[in-house]
Amino acid sequence: MGSALPLGDPAPLDGALPDDIAIDAQRDFGVYLHVPFCRVRCGYCDFNTYTATELRGARQDAYADEVLREIALSQDALAARGALRPAQTVFFGGGTPTLLPGGDLARMLGGIRDTFALAPDAEVTVEANPDTVTPELAEELAAAGVTRLSIGMQSAVPHVLAALDRTHDPANVATAVAAARRAGLDVSVDLIYGAPGESLADWETSVRTAIALAPDHVSAYALIIEEGTQLHRRIRRGEVPAPDDDLQADMYELVDDLLGDGGFDWYEVSNWATAPAHRSRHNLAYWRGADWWGYGPGAHSHVDGLRWWNVKHPAAYAQRLAAGQSPAAARERPDAAARRLEDVLLRSRISDGLAVSELEGEGRHAVASLIADGLIDGAAAVRGRVVLTRRGRLLADAVVRALTA
Repeated sequence: MGSALPLGDPAPLDGALPDDIAIDAQRDFGVYLHVPFCRVRCGYCDFNTYTATELRGARQDAYADEVLREIALSQDALAARGALRPAQTVFFGGGTPTLLPGGDLARMLGGIRDTFALAPDAEVTVEANPDTVTPELAEELAAAGVTRLSIGMQSAVPHVLAALDRTHDPANVATAVAAARRAGLDVSVDLIYGAPGESLADWETSVRTAIALAPDHVSAYALIIEEGTQLHRRIRRGEVPAPDDDLQADMYELVDDLLGDGGFDWYEVSNWATAPAHRSRHNLAYWRGADWWGYGPGAHSHVDGLRWWNVKHPAAYAQRLAAGQSPAAARERPDAAARRLEDVLLRSRISDGLAVSELEGEGRHAVASLIADGLIDGAAAVRGRVVLTRRGRLLADAVVRALTA
């Protein structure tokens, strides 16, 4: 059911923002809607998700109404600061948003539209399990204003899916993509590499299969073993091997090569798109430090440097809202040093990079040595930007440590 929430200062029960919040009307505003329901729990997953037996007092069929109550509370909080802005992006994540009826997703999106309005070119993404996507659902989502479907493919190889405890039929990925295309939706597919027993040949099969689907966007994430997950326990007991760092590095280089040959451009460490217009604008907003409001159990929000996060369990979330209270559990406002570290950490991950002039002290002096080590693009540095090379993407944590020394 996900890792523990961070510590922070108490959040007010009325959801009010501090008086000194200064919201820039020109800064992008995004919305994240967390749908915490899954049919089964994947062994590697550390997200705040719940199967039917774990809900304990929460009701899936009441969830859309609960989110609409939270949206109304957020409207009051932002209106009090004179800060209602159209949403540039909306992202339904999870969990499995498409376990909910399309009408529920449409009602939640309608609540965002009625409260904040959607920008004329708003990007609206729904994550989907391939087994849950039908032509009827895709059409319903498109009619509601969804523009993009992100399909959890993960692998095209049955034994790799089994190692990840993924239960979808690999053939249904193509069916889901076709349904989305017929409905006029953009398509992204998600892949995971480094599962127990996955070979480089297995990974190549998955990447080539994904490319053959002709999506607009591909995300490829290295498997990370999170403490407390079923997979972590199996590795600790010696039942399956831990991911091999060298093999995962080879897998990353392979996916970068194959996607590049297939017409995709890298724009973030784990993301590629066929054109700038198909990059995930919602995720780019996170990496660039924009404002967003997160709705749902365990969802995180960020407005003008203030961060807060909701109570985790759907039952606790429902109880707060039924009482007319904000579901926010706690909040924090990182100091300048912490924000600088995070800014370098996030913006160095994207192909736009960050300005060398924004670095301080030893971090700025480190640029030359990072270029010599092949971790930063020398030509980009001449233009005043810090942009990772492929080797730098593989060693991104070390680069960030050097840049923030």
